[in-house]
Amino acid sequence: MGGTVKTIENSPLTQKLSAFVALSEVELAALERLHQRRRSFVAGRDMVHQGQSAQAAYILSKGWVCSYKLQPDGTRQIVDFQVPGDFLGLRSVLLRTSDHSFEPIVDIEAAEVLTVDLLDAFAQTPRLATAILWAASRDEAMVVEHLVGIGRRDADARMAHFLLELGSRLALVGMGGKEGFECPLTQYHLADALGLSAVHVNRVLRQLRECGLVTFRDSHVTFHDYQGLVTLAEFDATYLDQTGPLLK
Repeated sequence: MGGTVKTIENSPLTQKLSAFVALSEVELAALERLHQRRRSFVAGRDMVHQGQSAQAAYILSKGWVCSYKLQPDGTRQIVDFQVPGDFLGLRSVLLRTSDHSFEPIVDIEAAEVLTVDLLDAFAQTPRLATAILWAASRDEAMVVEHLVGIGRRDADARMAHFLLELGSRLALVGMGGKEGFECPLTQYHLADALGLSAVHVNRVLRQLRECGLVTFRDSHVTFHDYQGLVTLAEFDATYLDQTGPLLK
């Protein structure tokens, strides 16, 4: 048990869930079992297709993924980006059919989680089930913020809010902070996620850089004036719920 616990304690998902619940050894062991089917996926090839049924969920351990919906005209709307510690397709497993696709942005590593394994873990460790429900609710809160961003924020505030949210999410798993973070996204990814053209994304990033707020260059985001960016975006991180465990 000791070796198992030590291994899983360092996983991104454990770090993320620990923001909500102080995990016991029994719960850590259940998490370790969910990580048993480890797989690798190459960049650019969908892991899950929109409309696919009878699929597994995945726990992302390494790399970045985008979830998106294709429109009839061939354009796509990126719904969100997944980073290490995130579940992929959790809702689709419970609803039996995927309503969107998942594409690795870089080569990734993920644990495949079958529906029966997930339901067994929920039955055996209710506190872990509650923590995963918290993670799913947090994801839903982020989608709401993205909807508000596309519908009501101007392009500068939309970009600022998005970068601040990414930084906060990555900080939770030890991959970012108020100084910045590594980011493999292209301007085309940002365009598809934020409802802007790639040309507009370029212009917004240049403006934010010239204002001394943030630089996104060579796959790295550098925050120069974190508080200034927060003010521009009217960013309130309360919806991310990262203040500490609610369940002790």
